[in-house]
Amino acid sequence: MKANKWISVIAIAVFLFLFLPLVIIVITSFGTQAAIQFPIQGFTLDWYRVVFESDTFVSSFWVSLGIGLVATLLALLIGIPAAYVLARYSHRSNRFLNQFFLSPTLIPGMVTGYAIFQLVVVQFQWPVLVSLLVGHLLISLPYVIRLIGSSLQNLDSSIEEAAWTLGYTPLQAITKIVLPNISSGIFAAFMLAFINSFNNIPVSMFLTGPGVSTLPISILNYMEFNYNPAVSAISTLLMLLTLGLMYAIDKTLGLSSIV
Repeated sequence: MKANKWISVIAIAVFLFLFLPLVIIVITSFGTQAAIQFPIQGFTLDWYRVVFESDTFVSSFWVSLGIGLVATLLALLIGIPAAYVLARYSHRSNRFLNQFFLSPTLIPGMVTGYAIFQLVVVQFQWPVLVSLLVGHLLISLPYVIRLIGSSLQNLDSSIEEAAWTLGYTPLQAITKIVLPNISSGIFAAFMLAFINSFNNIPVSMFLTGPGVSTLPISILNYMEFNYNPAVSAISTLLMLLTLGLMYAIDKTLGLSSIV
């Protein structure tokens, strides 16, 4: 009984440690001071107006949104077949392929960003937007393969074999049996990969250029010269965006099905 009490106390302390800074950010976004201060003095929504009237923030938001969506969809197109092959077919190269696909999560983001910059920008001289997309695809792919691979391993392969005996081709069995049964894993992979892409800084900072900047990079550049509550306001809006995404997933699939 005593041990359970201490576990509850520790759990509450951890949650407070994680969520109190977020609460403070939300509160400071309504302050009237010219710099971020807590506690705030007065109440205003002007800093949210500053965010929406800033061409830099608005344009970089659309860049982050577009890059995140396209990179995540491409990661799904590549990751689902790759995860299926790794989960269903045993081969001595599987271990190497697993390590290869998951390597971007093991290498520091700064190293990955610099390597991609040297390859696609310096050597191939690709446009900035294409280079940014390639970088975000590489950092999104491991999350897709890992989550969908776990879903495939938990799916009984005999269901697929039964579909074959009933006349389904392998492709029909995958599209009509396998994919619907791992839909929660696909949505979870999409959500995690997209959020990771949207919020990425280490890779993006090497691959952005004139006229093309992601939102996190724009926020960092803004903070170099301005430390006002507009930063808290845009952070609050990003939190609301994430909560909205979680709510949409909960209503369509149910978070319990993802977990």
